[in-house]
Amino acid sequence: MLREVADLGHVCPRLEGEHRADLCIVGGGYLGLWTALEIKAAEPALEICIVEADICGGGASGRNSGMALPWWTKIEALIAQCSTQEGLRLANASVAAIDEITAFADAHKFDIEFARTGWLWGSTSPREDGRWAGIIEALERHGQAPFTELDRSDVQALVDAPGFRGGALDGACATLHPAKLVRGLRRVALERGITIFEDTAMTNLRRGNPALVETDAGQVLARRVVLAMNAWSTALPELDRGIFILTSDDAVSDPVPEFMEQHRWANGPILTDSAVFVSGYRPMANGRVSAGVSGGAIAFGHLGRTRWEGATPREGDIAAAFARGFGEGHGITFRHSWRGPIDRTRSGLPLFGPLPGHPNIHYGYGFSGNGIVGCRIGAQIMTSLVLERDDVWSNSGLVHPVEPWMPREPIRYIGAHMVRQAIRRQDHLDRLDRDAGPITRKLASLAPGGIVTTTTD
Repeated sequence: MLREVADLGHVCPRLEGEHRADLCIVGGGYLGLWTALEIKAAEPALEICIVEADICGGGASGRNSGMALPWWTKIEALIAQCSTQEGLRLANASVAAIDEITAFADAHKFDIEFARTGWLWGSTSPREDGRWAGIIEALERHGQAPFTELDRSDVQALVDAPGFRGGALDGACATLHPAKLVRGLRRVALERGITIFEDTAMTNLRRGNPALVETDAGQVLARRVVLAMNAWSTALPELDRGIFILTSDDAVSDPVPEFMEQHRWANGPILTDSAVFVSGYRPMANGRVSAGVSGGAIAFGHLGRTRWEGATPREGDIAAAFARGFGEGHGITFRHSWRGPIDRTRSGLPLFGPLPGHPNIHYGYGFSGNGIVGCRIGAQIMTSLVLERDDVWSNSGLVHPVEPWMPREPIRYIGAHMVRQAIRRQDHLDRLDRDAGPITRKLASLAPGGIVTTTTD
């Protein structure tokens, strides 16, 4: 998605030689940029720099599907990890975050193609019917009712998507252009005097006080460091085993105004199925269709400088997923595709905190395919941690030690492929209304949390 933005502007210089800063942020995506902006607003005199291995947004932030979803589907995991009061506070904060994102873009006059489309969390096969019921019941127990349940006729009245049998509609959800958001944040960061080094990968982190961020051609000596590296966090041994990395794969069509009019879909909603490896699609502001599938490529070890550039090899899977919603004769051709990494924690919740033994170095990662809203919340947590505030953000249950739940290589790589294949098989059998065998069910049950997660076990 990032590469289609016509006006990327100038590329910031590479870091060369020695640089000093009060705060060095490693990673120029949503989390890194939002955190830099929050801290700069709170403490304007601080010298803040960002080092980014690619261009800002070149990782997961500029490649996602552009769906801004609140955390209601994570409510049970939030309560289990954070307490009932804190879990509900965070879920409501995730709703507010959507408004904060568009308000920031409006205030700084950059267009992110924001649209309050709503989200239909739906079913495209009998086995998926009602998979939202447990979340809705859990929310009702706590006095929350963000979803409206729809049957097939209700869905058809909303959008002509004949493959959808029903679902749960959350009207607060929105769509936006992910790359335009990240580039807008970058522009504002530069205007506020935040130094950005692009094409500057961290090659080593010397832990200490001050800490030293080393790169190919230079280094930053900083009193504090924020690690906002998404999937590339696995390069650090303290963080490596806390997340599972795989890709999501996306594609966009040419403008299809006739299709949009025929299916009454120009104004949304986002449509997703209820598979474990979820598929989803949405209308874009220029009349195109964006569609994607999860459960893609798995990396061996940490990503290093792997960027997963180029077209996805799963364009056929994306087309098949779209056909499950709109029928085989939909007539849509996807012209451009890409893929990007998802950093899934076991619970599906992001984690924040100091590196063990190094209170001046903080990490944030594990957005589990739900990063637009999560990074906005995460920046508030990171800001409170860095500035040593004693408030609801620094005391949040998301400030949590990394759980080393993933095995070491090569067991992780082999095991991850086994689990992925089991999930794909179970999703396929669900669509055929057939039972999976016990081995497939057991392996599929090991999947970490994604957009929907119910426990922290």
